Amino acid sequence: MNDRDRADRAHRAPNVLVSGGGIAGLALALQLVRAGVPTTVVERADAPRPGGQAVDLRGASREVAERMGIMPGIDGLRVHEEGMSYVDGEGKVFGRMSMADFDGEGAVAEIEIARGDLAQVLLEALESAADAAPGLLDLRFGDRVTALAQDAAGVDVEFEHAAPARFVVVVGADGVHSATRRLAFGPEEQFATYLGGYAAFFTMPTPSGLEEGWFAMRFVPGATFGIRPDRDPSTSKAILTFRMDRDRSLRGDRAAQEALIRERIAGAGWHAPALLEALGAASDLYFDELVRIDVPDVVSGRVVLLGDAASCGSPMTGQGTATALIGAYLLAARLAATPGDAPGALRAYSADIAPFAEKGKEIPGGGIKRMVPATRAEAAMSRALTRVMFSRVMLPLVRRMFAGGTSLPLPEAAVAA
Repeated sequence: MNDRDRADRAHRAPNVLVSGGGIAGLALALQLVRAGVPTTVVERADAPRPGGQAVDLRGASREVAERMGIMPGIDGLRVHEEGMSYVDGEGKVFGRMSMADFDGEGAVAEIEIARGDLAQVLLEALESAADAAPGLLDLRFGDRVTALAQDAAGVDVEFEHAAPARFVVVVGADGVHSATRRLAFGPEEQFATYLGGYAAFFTMPTPSGLEEGWFAMRFVPGATFGIRPDRDPSTSKAILTFRMDRDRSLRGDRAAQEALIRERIAGAGWHAPALLEALGAASDLYFDELVRIDVPDVVSGRVVLLGDAASCGSPMTGQGTATALIGAYLLAARLAATPGDAPGALRAYSADIAPFAEKGKEIPGGGIKRMVPATRAEAAMSRALTRVMFSRVMLPLVRRMFAGGTSLPLPEAAVAA
């Protein structure tokens, strides 16, 4: 696209606001700016969030990453993982799901990258695209949307810090607890279903004796906890899931969150002491309830939802990032293809993303009741079932259980974009 074409496209293109500077928001902004669409991104955090669990790219999400040209950046930051193993209190392995045995379709994919690293790849690509097209991008950290008022022609938006502005389209890419969704669609309670537990992640020093390259998991009553490789061998990622009734007092209370973690895995053996020792100093602790987000219609006038704000099956699915990346690509393609018909573009996107969103909410293995035993007896049963499931005899059947999760093709309109 030459300068004249870019200027003409910018004059005709919708002015888009993206609320949320995570993976979904950055990926969308990248494709919009490349297409010559004026784009504003607001992110309430003061800076990009580092760390986070490894996320995988496979099937359609890998194809999207390749079409977006971000695979070279991803390749340089990939996490090396052989697969997932299950250990007892002494660290003895009693089950394995290797990446090779499942052809990258099991719990661990061929391409794994920390969430923060993927966001950094997208941010660098976005900044490069913005440098090549001055005036198309307004990227703001430390700000958020506080009010929305729309009519047939656009959306008037108020911010916590910036001056009010008007946009042709507003995209809510601000996560499970989306403020954009609340403002334009209704309270969170209308769309969220509690799934019976909480999840926590944080970075920790790699314990001595940890098997290199394997994401190891341990079952204990009321909790499952694991340690998975990081890009830097000196650090690892702790991942914990707790089965319990909802406790709203935990939200935003780090002291209470840490107390719960310590209570649930104290005396659990293996590397639990190292994990708990690292917990207090962790600067990237993530702790939140496990919820499913179902929004029947992701479009409300000229406001549209993207990523976890629109559809989420919780971290238990392992598909949130993939769905967000696919959705960003599809939405950008529709907005760029019909710059004079934003409502039509949003409707087309809604149909495009629907099958991916539904597939992305499927929780493998029976949900939290299968993943997290409630009692000692259930923990023993989980260990026994895991031994059987990943035995050589059962491997073909288990492979079929995990197959096909990423086989949906991209819509022809997006592939042609």
